[in-house]
Amino acid sequence: MSTQSIEQLIQQFAKLPGLGQRSARRVVLHLIRNREKLVSPLVQTLQSVTDSIHTCSQCGNLDSQNPCSICSDTRRDHSVICVVEDIADLWAIERSHTFRGLYHVLGGTLSALDGRGPDEINLASLAHRVKESGAKEVIIATNATVDGQTTAHYITDLLSGSSVTLSRLAQGIPFGGELDYLDDGTLNAAFKARVGF
Repeated sequence: MSTQSIEQLIQQFAKLPGLGQRSARRVVLHLIRNREKLVSPLVQTLQSVTDSIHTCSQCGNLDSQNPCSICSDTRRDHSVICVVEDIADLWAIERSHTFRGLYHVLGGTLSALDGRGPDEINLASLAHRVKESGAKEVIIATNATVDGQTTAHYITDLLSGSSVTLSRLAQGIPFGGELDYLDDGTLNAAFKARVGF
């Protein structure tokens, strides 16, 4: 392997989220040192996943089947749809084992700064899906960021004429959080979302 090809490999790994130049160098060095055990299985797995994974036509999740295993599961509550920004958010909720309804992946948020309007994310299909499916509740689970809040307000307006109940995930103080370490926005949200004992 030439130094140039190693540098190209490092540059490719550095494009991955969570990996900078240093981490990418360590990964590449580890792969090269253990190429017999690691590289061939990694390439085969990447190729297999690339060939077999599809985007779900109903919710936008990634799966080896279409519709995905979540949308196809008859044991799930098909009357509740949880709207998330990204597939990673869907996976995080699934790991918690707290939600047994369906999902709708937006593929991003509305962002004036980034030039993302309603047509650039998966909003039109949400309105159509809610109307056609007879969903009773839509849970808006966008992130507590400016773009996430903007998107949540847009969804609220978009679905305001339907008979569906709209709800939002609670926001505020995380479990184990200390007040003096929280930012003003988190404290403000916690006071607004306070509940009785």
